[in-house]
Amino acid sequence: MSERLAVAMRQAEDLILRDYIVSAASQINAGGGSNGDNPTNLGASDFSLVAATLDTNNAYKFMSGIEGMDRFGTGPVRSAYFMLSSTELQPDFDNLTPGATGGFLSQWQYPTNASALPSEYGSVFNIRILTSSEAPVARAASDLGADVYYNTVLGKQAITHINQDGYSMNLIYRDPYYSGMLAQNATLAVKFAQAQAITQDTAIRNLLCTRASSLGV
Repeated sequence: MSERLAVAMRQAEDLILRDYIVSAASQINAGGGSNGDNPTNLGASDFSLVAATLDTNNAYKFMSGIEGMDRFGTGPVRSAYFMLSSTELQPDFDNLTPGATGGFLSQWQYPTNASALPSEYGSVFNIRILTSSEAPVARAASDLGADVYYNTVLGKQAITHINQDGYSMNLIYRDPYYSGMLAQNATLAVKFAQAQAITQDTAIRNLLCTRASSLGV
């Protein structure tokens, strides 16, 4: 039970930071897709645009590139920023044009997976995509009433999580003798305090998109 509480606490920390980023970071609407909505579904040009924006703002990339190797079905990976996206967009990523010229490269097609994160789905140009079921989605918020997905693209110096001194996590346990009437009920809980900040707002963008399949495209 204490292990599950620890997972729930870390997820709560992530959700608080997620909601702060959605409310505070600048946005770019995808326009490179083909579904005719605003924003559109993600196209390769949207990845190029947001990466160029961060490059122009001198954002620091998270990952170095991976050189190509003589391994069947693989391709080189550029130095990259991270993008946090919804798991609901995975079919759209799979349908992006693949290729060594900068199209979508699945994580299993990297020359080596030594630097790949467990949630990493693949890469496009200078962006490596991480997917999560907790990534933000605004339901029925596009011009045509489709769901709008927030894809957070960021450099190293963009955000920080600030633990409060002596209060990053407290696990509370009181046995039944102290916690319940007639010594029948125990208490097991976790509490924490945190603060978050965008440390350089030019190094982060929310890339908003819809799904290609949301309108039957």
